[in-house]
Amino acid sequence: MSALVEFSMFPTEQTQSKSAFVARVLDIVDKSGLEYQLTPMGTIIEGETVEEVLAVINKAYEALQKDCQRVYSSIKIDWREGPVGRLNKKVGSVEAKLGRKLRS
Repeated sequence: MSALVEFSMFPTEQTQSKSAFVARVLDIVDKSGLEYQLTPMGTIIEGETVEEVLAVINKAYEALQKDCQRVYSSIKIDWREGPVGRLNKKVGSVEAKLGRKLRS
């Protein structure tokens, strides 16, 4: 099975810049051992199950709740039967159809 989960998460009551909080979340994502891709507007994590990926997101919530009173998040989930590895294959499929590499 393969679960691609795109999410963004940040506190609403803190400073205008959210990069310090995003860095804390990404440290958790990176240490999870799951494949991921950081984008300017969020992070995509790939795991074998939705539960596996949501467990990482839950750890990020727990980390931010220590000193943030309100945390906003947006989550999109794409689950399907089949092997993991779609994180890169989906981009590669579009590039193959165009016949060129894209910025990603």
